Amino acid sequence: MTSSTASGTAKIRRGRYGSEMTNFNYKNILITGATGFVGSHLAEELAKTKADITVTTHHNIPTNSYFATQGLERKTKIIRIELSGYKAVEKMVFNVKPDCIFHLAAQPLVDIAYKNPKTTLYSNIVGTINLLEATRLFGKTHAIIVASSDKAYGKILNSQLKYSESDPLRGDHPYEVSKSSADLISYSYYKTYGLPTTITRFGNIYGEGDMHFSRIIPGIMEAIVKKQTFLIRSNGKYIRDYLYVKDVVRGYLLLAQNIAKTKGEAYNFGSDDSFSVLDLIGLLEKVLDMKIKYKIINTAKNEIPYQSLDWTKIRKTVGWKPEYTIKNTMKNIYNWYTNYYSK
Repeated sequence: MTSSTASGTAKIRRGRYGSEMTNFNYKNILITGATGFVGSHLAEELAKTKADITVTTHHNIPTNSYFATQGLERKTKIIRIELSGYKAVEKMVFNVKPDCIFHLAAQPLVDIAYKNPKTTLYSNIVGTINLLEATRLFGKTHAIIVASSDKAYGKILNSQLKYSESDPLRGDHPYEVSKSSADLISYSYYKTYGLPTTITRFGNIYGEGDMHFSRIIPGIMEAIVKKQTFLIRSNGKYIRDYLYVKDVVRGYLLLAQNIAKTKGEAYNFGSDDSFSVLDLIGLLEKVLDMKIKYKIINTAKNEIPYQSLDWTKIRKTVGWKPEYTIKNTMKNIYNWYTNYYSK
């Protein structure tokens, strides 16, 4: 299906989308970025239903990734695609005919965005535009869950308050701007065209299968297993919320299942595990009963010193709250990384 054949009244018509999706059985589900860390866990959970799952990737899937080791290649249909190419995205959407889309594909790392802003901005913004536009023209999708970030808020004016969904989006560096922009664009497609879009904002997500070792918890796990010194890029005092990946997945599914009341809204996902890097290391030492060697190098660029999210809104709307903590997940996570490096 090309733009010319998909256009017409779909360009201006509103409110033709589905109003609710109580479960995923026999639904067409599209997950962008599903071979990554969070997407793999989402695909794994949806594979337990009778959904027809299509996932996208723009690279070869590593054989030691969480997606591959969990056998998800056998449980999903894989499309290799660059979301920055509109014609390919439109063709995919009209072929898959998604009832529900989880849009997770993005360049996810702040330090990469600092070094290569053009690629990050183009991927995170244009990829989102292309997917939303193709879905608008398709016109039959019930729910679109867009993964944003606490970084979309930028630096809050009062640095000791928790971010709430009513706070303005103030990204002022490449990664933050890419998330602020995609966030606002997603809302505009709901406001203007009635596209059933819901936006999610998270703190630091952790769990089994995160292979981005520049992130704090994977980096610490790698240093422990390899008996190396963990290098702290900041001054060790930056504070973040830490949220287990299974809690994130459950939140995505709840928002999609309750799309009639969640569409057009943004939701924070936070936790009570809010720590500085140094406090996190101290907690991990107690949980794992070991000493963690570290060194503060303080080379981080454009990092926000304090970020913590108020998640009252999603608790009141769909009853979500975090069920996991660093204390009750970290031994299993450590074992996962130990097994990963033993292969």
